[in-house]
Amino acid sequence: MKIIDTHIHIWDFEKARYSWLEEDTSILNRTYSIEELEEERKKTNVEYGVLVQAANNFEDTDWMLEVAENNEWIKGVVGWLPLQEPKECKAILKEKYIKNQYFKGIRHLIHDEKDPRWLLQEKVLESLQILADHDLPFDLVGILPEHIETALEVAKKVPGLRMVFDHLNQPPIQQNLKYGKWGDLMKEASEYPNFHVKISGMGTTSGKPDSWGKAEINDYIKFVFMHFGTDRCFLGGDWPVSLLAGSYAYTWKQYEESLKEILNDEELELVSFNNANRFYNLNLKT
Repeated sequence: MKIIDTHIHIWDFEKARYSWLEEDTSILNRTYSIEELEEERKKTNVEYGVLVQAANNFEDTDWMLEVAENNEWIKGVVGWLPLQEPKECKAILKEKYIKNQYFKGIRHLIHDEKDPRWLLQEKVLESLQILADHDLPFDLVGILPEHIETALEVAKKVPGLRMVFDHLNQPPIQQNLKYGKWGDLMKEASEYPNFHVKISGMGTTSGKPDSWGKAEINDYIKFVFMHFGTDRCFLGGDWPVSLLAGSYAYTWKQYEESLKEILNDEELELVSFNNANRFYNLNLKT
């Protein structure tokens, strides 16, 4: 089972500001470098990785691009753009990022914005259209049903934009709901072909550090496969946030055990490698 981990974070307090970590008292409030992950990665089937933004600033994106350049197994970066400034977005894409071979997508920390409808601002929508015009996908880091509702509106207004729900947009695992409003909205989202799902972050979502596994996650994984199909889902480890729910190797063991119980070999290859390769235009040989 060859895996592309599509959700790896790094952060360095000397390189960029990570405002969401400033009041954090957990193990996350320190620098995490890509080198720290290497020994754990060797215990898994992860062959390639994609770095994902952790701050709404250029410094974080530029740092990730530098790390990708110097680490052969990192094949892509999901960076940041000032979506509220479409002219600046267009200019910096043209002048700097489009020509960078590792720049593969965009994300904004929408879950930290007070308004869950933040993406529906006129200028933000204009910027999202620019992404669509460049075939750059957008990572949706939603945590509320309202974030899915917003994404549905974006899909109608910017139909050419490819989007992925990071961490399944927080399914109600802790509430033991199957599947509540989350399920209704995700089912509606599945009707739009440009929506994809990233199976990631399920350990922290489960609320059972170091003890989560198939019993907690299988039903939700089956749900997204049922509605989105195995050709629109792929995987992410969410390191180092995932450390709140177990080691990197532990996280991947739970995902692999779950997926091997649900999927056949051909479907496994799609979900673990091919879909991510296609979505982020990584151009890796299968």
